[in-house]
Amino acid sequence: MLEAHGVNKSVGSGRAARRVLAGVDIEVAAGELVAVLGRSGSGKSTLLHLLGALDRPDGGEIIVGGERLTGRSERSLARIRLRLIGFVFQSFQLVAECSGEENVLLPTRLPGAPRGGATRARELIAELGLGPVADHSPHELSGGEQQRFAIARALVNDPVLVLADEPTGNLDTAAAGDVLRLLREMTGRGRAVVMVTHEPEIAAAADRVLEMADGRLA
Repeated sequence: MLEAHGVNKSVGSGRAARRVLAGVDIEVAAGELVAVLGRSGSGKSTLLHLLGALDRPDGGEIIVGGERLTGRSERSLARIRLRLIGFVFQSFQLVAECSGEENVLLPTRLPGAPRGGATRARELIAELGLGPVADHSPHELSGGEQQRFAIARALVNDPVLVLADEPTGNLDTAAAGDVLRLLREMTGRGRAVVMVTHEPEIAAAADRVLEMADGRLA
């Protein structure tokens, strides 16, 4: 589902330039949960943004679901993100003015979204036990509920790849356990999941752990 080979990325320019990723290679199969473990500032989130077509590498190749990301137009990348990739963020990124259900529905209303989004949204909300609070605003929800709505939104267009950036960072132990269980369940439906974290105990829930150090994965 995911292949990345020789991925390089630098930030800054001139004497202030700093290489964040130096020839990163990663492959993730369908049904696999892979954790990328590393300290803050090690380049984990940068890698996730590149894998999700939110940023472009300086060099290397990235392929998601058979679609090559490198060399594509912004419009083409937006279409790939919409159909093939789901994002789960530490800070949830829910729109404050929308209810939980409306947040889940947002990706289904974008041009080019797969048909049947409203049905999938209702099914996901029910499956995640969010029906009783579907009409609540984000500020009325617990951290665990907000993250479950964020997960439903990430899944609503049925992506092949789910990218999770510190998905348990703002949650208590019980809610974090629920989120890890949900990430595991995603792989049972043939998706590939990549999770970045700085917590070894969270990474231990993955099928495979890759450690980020000196801009490379090991």
